[in-house]
Amino acid sequence: MNIVYHCFGGAHSSVTAAAIHLGWLPATKIPTFEELMKIPYFDVQIGEDHGVFRYLGEDEQLNKVYIIGRRNLKDKFEKLVYGLASVYDWEDDFLLINTMPLVNWKMVLGGYLSRGLETPKLGRKIVLKGVQESFFKYVALVSEVKTNLSHHTYGKHFRSVNP
Repeated sequence: MNIVYHCFGGAHSSVTAAAIHLGWLPATKIPTFEELMKIPYFDVQIGEDHGVFRYLGEDEQLNKVYIIGRRNLKDKFEKLVYGLASVYDWEDDFLLINTMPLVNWKMVLGGYLSRGLETPKLGRKIVLKGVQESFFKYVALVSEVKTNLSHHTYGKHFRSVNP
């Protein structure tokens, strides 16, 4: 299965969920600033990176885990991916997970300052604090995804997860 965590910019929310999924962040404690900053692609994606699938690794069930920043596409992103998958007969291989419902105002403000206005010194501390505040929501989302994958709840067809 190809698991795709997606959010607006692909720099914070989807990256955090994917890192939890891959075991890079322990699910039992809130990560430090340093731990978050060590995650590949965390707070470094720029406009040109939006729309690019980034492979992060394989989980313990050999599922491939990706992130993507989809900008303002929202529901259109999933329709686009579904359509492309059906054209190429890949429908049995994808799980799309929208992480945007877990984003808090600090993540929005800090992400905009850090990535949007290219002022990481100003925005990074705010976005990191926001990620820490929402961290256990991401843990719960990833736990639900992994449980459903292990029980084959998603079946063999395209599914989307919107918390």
